[in-house]
Amino acid sequence: MKVTFPRMFSLIQRTPNPHDREPDQGEPVDAIVGHLLAEVPSGGCVGLAVGSRGIAGLGSLIATCCTAIKARGFTVRILPAMGSHGGATSGGQKQVLASYGVDQEQLACPIDANMETMDLGPSSLGTHVHWSRAASQVDAVVMINRVKPHTDFKGSLGSGLLKMLVVGLGKREGAAGFHRAAMQHGYENVLRAHAEHILRAMPIAGGLAILENARHERHSLHGVHAKVMVEQEEELFKIAAGLMPRLPSDDLDLLIVDQIGKNLSGSGMDPNIIGRGVHGYSTHFAEQPDSPRIKRIMVRDLSAESHGNAIGIGMADFTTSRLVRAMNKPMTFVNAMTAMTLNGAKIPIHFERDDEVIQWALDTLVDAVNAGPRVLRIRDTLNLDFMEASEALLPELQSREEIKILSPLEVMAFNQEGQLKDLPRQAPLS
Repeated sequence: MKVTFPRMFSLIQRTPNPHDREPDQGEPVDAIVGHLLAEVPSGGCVGLAVGSRGIAGLGSLIATCCTAIKARGFTVRILPAMGSHGGATSGGQKQVLASYGVDQEQLACPIDANMETMDLGPSSLGTHVHWSRAASQVDAVVMINRVKPHTDFKGSLGSGLLKMLVVGLGKREGAAGFHRAAMQHGYENVLRAHAEHILRAMPIAGGLAILENARHERHSLHGVHAKVMVEQEEELFKIAAGLMPRLPSDDLDLLIVDQIGKNLSGSGMDPNIIGRGVHGYSTHFAEQPDSPRIKRIMVRDLSAESHGNAIGIGMADFTTSRLVRAMNKPMTFVNAMTAMTLNGAKIPIHFERDDEVIQWALDTLVDAVNAGPRVLRIRDTLNLDFMEASEALLPELQSREEIKILSPLEVMAFNQEGQLKDLPRQAPLS
C-alpha cells in the first residue's frame, strides 16, 4: 500500500457571534425561577434536574439557579437526569456531574442519585411510564437542559426539557422503556405521550431551556412553565434547528474527527452533522443521504469527559487502537442497549498509529485518491469553527465569505509515533 498524504490548510468557519449583533440572551435566571415557582408554597424542596451534556457554562448556571431557588425560601436537591449514562449507577452519575463542576459541597445542595424508579402506569399509547422515585419525592421539579435537534429522530421536537423529563428522569428503566416503545410507535409519539403523562402525575414546575449557537456559546435562556412546556419547546426547537452548525462542505471523501464523547453529543458524534444514523448506515455512495455525503469517517480519540463511554464509535469506518483501549465496554454497551442503538457500540477497523489508519482509509477510496482526496478534519461535531481541509477543497472554500484561510498548504504531518498533532480546543482569534 502506497498512499500519498494530501496537502492540508487550516481555516476558521466564522458564524454569527451573539456579541457581534443585537444580543438575545433571554430572561434572567432569577426572573425565570420566580416565574416557575410562583405557585409552589415556600419552604418546600425543589429538585433541580441536571443532565450529562456538555452545555456551555453549565456549572455556573446551576450555581446561579441554586442561589435563586434558596433565596425564595426553598431547599434544593440536585437530581441527575441522564437515563443510563454513567454506567447506569448512582456513583457513575455523580462522577459525570462532578466533571461539570456540579459538587454538592460547593453548591451546599445534596445530590440524590438514586436510580430507583416507580411505575406511573400506562400512557395514552398503552406503554408504561417509569420515572425517578427521588424526583417524585420533592415538592417541585425544575429542569435545566439545552434544546436542539435530536440525534436519533427528526420531527417537531428533539432533545430538550421534554426528553430530560421522560428519558433523563426515567433513569435506566424509564430510558429503556422509552426506546423500546419508540421502536413500535415512533420516537416523537412516545416522547409526547410519556411527557404528557408525567406532567399530569408529577410535581413538575418547568425548566430553563438553553439555546446555543453554532459556536457552542449560549444564544439565549428561556423559562418554560410546565403548563405550556410542549407548545413552547416546539417553538424553541425551530429556533435551535436554525442555529445548528454544519460542515463547510457536503461532499467529503474522508472526515477525521479528533474526539467523540457523550459530553459532545448523545450519540458520541452528532448524526445531524455527519449524515449517518445511529441505527446503521451504508458507506455505499448511492445510499447515503443527500447531504452531507461522507464516504469514510475516522475517529481518533475519546473525550475524558465521556468517562469511557464510547457510544458512536460504530458510526465510524476506522478508528485508533488507543480509542478502543479507552473504551469502557460495559458502560458503552449499557448505553447502546438502553437506547436500542446497538450499531453505535460496534468497534470499527483500528490500527495503532494515526498515519496507518489514514493510509488505509484513503486506500479504500480508490478514485478519490487519484483526483485528490477531499479530506476535512474537525475537533468534534459540537465545535465546527477551527478545522483543517485538504487541497482538493481549497477552490470551493477560499471564495466563501464565512471561511477564513489561516495557513498555506502543507503535507499532512505526523510526529515520530505517527500521530497527528491535536487541533486547538479553541479556535485562534480571527
